[in-house]
Amino acid sequence: MTFSKPIFAASLLVFVCVTVVAQDKNTASIKGKVRVEKGSAAGVAVVLLQGEREVARLVTHKSGDFVLSRVQPGTYSIKLRKAGLSVGTIDDVTVKAGQTRTLGDHLYLTIDEGSIVFIRGSVFTEDGRSVPGARVDLVRVIDEKSVQKLDSRMTGETGEFVFRLPPNEAKYRLTLKADGAESVSKDVDVESAAVYRVALPYKKKS
Repeated sequence: MTFSKPIFAASLLVFVCVTVVAQDKNTASIKGKVRVEKGSAAGVAVVLLQGEREVARLVTHKSGDFVLSRVQPGTYSIKLRKAGLSVGTIDDVTVKAGQTRTLGDHLYLTIDEGSIVFIRGSVFTEDGRSVPGARVDLVRVIDEKSVQKLDSRMTGETGEFVFRLPPNEAKYRLTLKADGAESVSKDVDVESAAVYRVALPYKKKS
């Protein structure tokens, strides 16, 4: 009688372990890696759907990896969402019990041009000629005394440049820096997602 409780506890432990293993063999996993055109692949929402019904949801890790665990056997679709990026859809993802379905790293999300800000501009001389190879610096104006450095671009063969930014209300400053030319700056007030155009004149130093 003194051994009955330990034996019962041990039997219960074995039963629980066997049950867990059996459950794992009856379900599946789906794993993959999301890559993005610009920015971090972290925080992409991965939504598992069966028809119109949402089955599971998670977000990607810093490297863009994700694993959907304990998925019932069947056929699913997966949607990938993140602000500023196009929505990705993978259809007809079929999994079987005990299987890990690998989608690889070819899940690529491009920039959604309808949800970001474009600042497009050109650099030209006083007589209207385009200036290639000129540097344009971009800063965000925080207040009258401080700015935040963001990015730089070199103008292309046609003297053009472009910056892509989040669709948040802000003031930006573009500054032209080129050999033999005066430094020229222009401010751009951004209100929402749209294309903002600016021209920077190339003026030779006197």
